[in-house]
Amino acid sequence: MEHDRTAEATEKTMALTARQLLATTTGKLAPDPGANRLVPLLARGAASRDTLAALALEQRWVIPADRRAFEYLAHRTAGPAPDTAAYFTALAEGEAVAAEKLAGFAAACGAGEERAVRHDPLPGCQAYPAYVAWLAVNGSPAETVLALHANFSAWGGYCATIATALRRHYGFTDEACAFFDHFAAPAPGLDAKATAAVQEGLAAGGLNQDLTLRYGRLLLAYEAMFWRTLWELEGAQPD
Repeated sequence: MEHDRTAEATEKTMALTARQLLATTTGKLAPDPGANRLVPLLARGAASRDTLAALALEQRWVIPADRRAFEYLAHRTAGPAPDTAAYFTALAEGEAVAAEKLAGFAAACGAGEERAVRHDPLPGCQAYPAYVAWLAVNGSPAETVLALHANFSAWGGYCATIATALRRHYGFTDEACAFFDHFAAPAPGLDAKATAAVQEGLAAGGLNQDLTLRYGRLLLAYEAMFWRTLWELEGAQPD
């Protein structure tokens, strides 16, 4: 009985530590507010519809790539780390839903199938999913969970702003905004799955915070590159 109480207390302590790690890592990896120049343009309704179309076309490449990367991470961790595998499975499922919702946004932008076939993906936009794929093959899973969770916090904020702007300034319907609504709203249970995954990593011997921050900074840099590449389509020049 005493052993059970001790184990329960240890588990609760580790859960608290996992939540703290998620929060502190997200804080340390918060993006520079000035790093993303495109979202403020969208918020004012000042971005062109051609840039919106480019955003839709680039996401047609990003979403399936990320889904396959998350599926591979789930496969890698299914045996030794089932909670971590459950987190990556949830991410892959979320990308599958996002792919369906992206069609409405693409159609509203005039970025249908014919235009998609002609579109050459932009290297600056595809660096992010390329790095996620690198993490899928080479990354330490628990540290990858922390880094991804931190980046998703920024991405969700961008999506919330874009969803509002599309309705207010561009007259887009709910169907056309559904892709951004999907990422703007917290996924049910995803935070709990992230906490369980980090807790599992702690129980397995700890986490390398330096490695987590290294992964996170690269994700942050490639995320910023994605938006900067699209912003440059507006013909703007750096200050």
